[in-house]
Amino acid sequence: VKDEVRKMANIIRFEQMRAQVNGDSAKVVADHYIFYGNPGTGKTTVARIMADIFLSLGLLPTNKLVEVARQDLVAPYVGQTAPKVASAVRSAIGGVLFIDEAYTLNQGENDSFGHEAIDTLVKLILDNKGRLVVILAGYTKDMQDFLDANAGLASRFTKKIEFEDYKPDELTKIFCMAAERDAYVLTPEAKDAAKRHLTQLYNLRNKNFGNARTANNFYNSVRQTMANRLLQSENITKEEMSTITEEDILGTK
Repeated sequence: VKDEVRKMANIIRFEQMRAQVNGDSAKVVADHYIFYGNPGTGKTTVARIMADIFLSLGLLPTNKLVEVARQDLVAPYVGQTAPKVASAVRSAIGGVLFIDEAYTLNQGENDSFGHEAIDTLVKLILDNKGRLVVILAGYTKDMQDFLDANAGLASRFTKKIEFEDYKPDELTKIFCMAAERDAYVLTPEAKDAAKRHLTQLYNLRNKNFGNARTANNFYNSVRQTMANRLLQSENITKEEMSTITEEDILGTK
């Protein structure tokens, strides 16, 4: 993901340099993006970083990120969906509009309100070219099917970034970073046990695997187990209060 974002920034910088050297007054316009990936892989975080990049490159006047989902765009009654989409786009002008789980906009041939939202979004993207960046995000397979069924959208979102699931080593690092942030120390045995547990979760993962969220949720559960263990003792030392042990890891379900 970092490589893809660097490439994105580099081509924009390069086109700006070429325009300057050639005396071309045409403004370089940022593309719209598709983010593929499971939950907890950092899609929203990267969208915020890209908003900062677009601002620093002068492509957008702000680094604001407006995050919406289907319920923010699709209304239950006739005549209400287009205004909701227009309102969302208007709020993101000058920044980035991030539509999470974008594939839910199309829930089948009979989803007339969803189709209206998509058609309105496509029109507004054209009407506001260069005034905002739209990022559609969601599960890989669902997003591919969604774009296949919506040719108008697919033609506007030509840049794609895939967010892979975090590997066990990376999940363990996220776990340890959370502990370090809170001034906890893991014994070597505890770290090994945490990696074994996270490896098992990774190997059993499905489309709902939480990635970084899974690692952070496990960390919070370990802290609860640790608190339960220590509070059974009358005298708890400062070192014990700050040390996560193998027992805490193994005792966490």
